[in-house]
Amino acid sequence: MAAALAAAPTAARTLAEVQARGVISMCAHPNALPHASDKPEAPGFQVEIGRALAAALGLRLHVDWIIPRMRAGLVDCDMLLDTIADPDAQRGPIRLTKPYQKSGVALAVGRGNDSVQRFQDIAAGRRVGVMINSVASRLLNQRGLYTVPYAFEGEMVGDLAKGEIDACAVSPATVAYYIRAHPDAGLRYVHAYDSEPELRWNLAVGLRRSDEGLVDALNKALEKLSEDGTLQRIYAQYGVEYRRP
Repeated sequence: MAAALAAAPTAARTLAEVQARGVISMCAHPNALPHASDKPEAPGFQVEIGRALAAALGLRLHVDWIIPRMRAGLVDCDMLLDTIADPDAQRGPIRLTKPYQKSGVALAVGRGNDSVQRFQDIAAGRRVGVMINSVASRLLNQRGLYTVPYAFEGEMVGDLAKGEIDACAVSPATVAYYIRAHPDAGLRYVHAYDSEPELRWNLAVGLRRSDEGLVDALNKALEKLSEDGTLQRIYAQYGVEYRRP
C-alpha cells in the first residue's frame, strides 16, 4: 500500500476541492470481502465506512475499483482505507487521519486447540499457515515453528477448516468473516498480536497529498462515527470486531 501511494500522481484534492465537486473518492478491491466488493448487497466494511465518511462531510462517495491494490497509483482516488497509521511505514507523500481501528496478525486455530492463546502456545511440529514473505512468516520461522506459506488468506483459512494445517497467522477481519459464514467449521481466533509488537498496528485513512483541512474534517467524522456506534455496526455486519485504538 505504501508503495502504491508513493507512485500516485502528484495531483490531489483539498477540502475545498472535494466540497466543490460534491464527491470524495476511494480506491478499493472489487472482490475482497469482508474488506471491499463491487457487489451492491455486500460492499464490504471499507466501502461502507467510506460512504459514512462521505455522508458526514456532506459528500457522495465514488469508488475506483483496482486489482491489485498497488494500482492505486494509477487512478485519481482521494482515500485508501486501512492504511497502517505509522508515518515511518509510508514511502511517499501521504497524510494520515487519526487511527480508527486496532489490528494486526491474529492467530486462528481449529478444534482441539482450546489452550492456544498466543503464538508461543503453538506446540512444536504443528503446521502453521502464514502469508508468504510476511512479517509473521519471518518471525515464526525464527522461532522454529513449522510454517506453511500461502499466497491468499482465504485459501489458508479454508485449509485450516479442513484440518490440513493446525493454525494460521491471519488478519482478524478475514478469519472473523469466515467464521461468520461457516459457524460450524469449528474455528476460533485470538488477537495474538496484542502481545506481539511486530505484529500489531493501528489503521487510518491514507490521503494523497491532501491539505490539513480535509484531514481535520475526516478526523472529526471518524470520531463521530466511533462515538455514535456507526463503526461498530458496520464491522459487526461482517462478523468483525471493532477495536478502538
